[in-house]
Amino acid sequence: MELSIRNGNDEDATAEPATNGTEVSVAHGNLKLFSASFSFFVAGTNDGSIGALLPYILASYKIGPGLVSVLYLATFLAWLLAALTNAPLPHHLTLRALLTLGATLQLLSQALRPWNPPFPLYTFTFFLAGLGQAYQDAHANTFVASIPTSGTHNRLGLIHAMYGLGCLVSPFVATGIAGMRDGRWMLFYVFPLGLSAVNVVLVLFAFSGPFIVDDRGGERISNRSARQEIRTVFKSRGFWLLSLFYFFHIGVCSTTAGWVVEYLIHLRHGSPTTAGYIPSGFYSGLTLGRLLLAEPAHRYGERPMLCLYTLLCFTSQLLFWLIPNLVSSAVAFSFIGFFLGPFFAAGISVASRLLPGHVQSAALGMIFVTAQAGGALFPSLIGAIASAAGVKALQPIVAGLIVLMGVSWVLVPKVERHLE
Repeated sequence: MELSIRNGNDEDATAEPATNGTEVSVAHGNLKLFSASFSFFVAGTNDGSIGALLPYILASYKIGPGLVSVLYLATFLAWLLAALTNAPLPHHLTLRALLTLGATLQLLSQALRPWNPPFPLYTFTFFLAGLGQAYQDAHANTFVASIPTSGTHNRLGLIHAMYGLGCLVSPFVATGIAGMRDGRWMLFYVFPLGLSAVNVVLVLFAFSGPFIVDDRGGERISNRSARQEIRTVFKSRGFWLLSLFYFFHIGVCSTTAGWVVEYLIHLRHGSPTTAGYIPSGFYSGLTLGRLLLAEPAHRYGERPMLCLYTLLCFTSQLLFWLIPNLVSSAVAFSFIGFFLGPFFAAGISVASRLLPGHVQSAALGMIFVTAQAGGALFPSLIGAIASAAGVKALQPIVAGLIVLMGVSWVLVPKVERHLE
């Protein structure tokens, strides 16, 4: 995939032939896209491991399902802090600095995990990882959506497919390590630790230039501009409805993937080593959905196609719920992931046309924190209910969330059709 990126920090190469200058620009643009894609792969390896490791976390720290909610709460608080700071930070830090900050926080979180930290510190690593992802993912999303060439939907589908690929690989590695070394499940985190180190190096190499914005207008003007951006975002009806859509969408994804292993162990009588691989089916479907279903959504319109995908997703959820068989559950679970695949990128594509360009970074940051609120609230709710009534409550809650996700999507304002 070739593209050219406009970068104000690039040096003027008038002494070079025009062809060489174009080739350098294209290569540099592709490197930036690869760096953005890899950052989503790293985030996926972190998020995709939770479901597979959950039985080992409960046993190792001797905690109940209700206390697991603090891990999701830590992630939510991280995204909340990012949402509050995503508007003013770009007035002081360059894109390179913001991406590096996010990558470094993720590296720090993974560095604290392999040596079996106490539970409070282990919980804090989720805050660090969430904050790092919030900074890097929000600005990487905005960067890819603003590339001045055609094919934005394909590039957004690519980077979010990379997230799905990370989620796909992660349960295999986590279950394999946890199953081979009893009690040493935390050694899995050496894997995302190495990936996080590569992530930092890629960002520094791909995004050249300074770290600090040359604030010639003064700090007061920057702060006033940030407040104006926030007010503009809050006045947008599209912002609130997109936030609601992502609230339920991430709620569906986090709840199903986070609790499915516990559900299959207790309701389908699977073993931890067998059930631990089932989330990979969900994430393989998610990855394929982001690669294969993005183009139909772009061609025929995000609104009607995502309504169709919601219906198919709900049907797959009913099959997963009502057929009490481990194999059929695994197949239906994969189809749920497949039909959920294009939702995230399609929502960002709509947001890029619905929201003013100068507030998109701030708006996406706040939309994502609302999404993480759903990703924290509903798994926590399952944990609280499971402590009293068992994990059988998972399926009706997920079915209801899918319906609410579809309804909230229909309420998002219509946008003009693609011109590419």
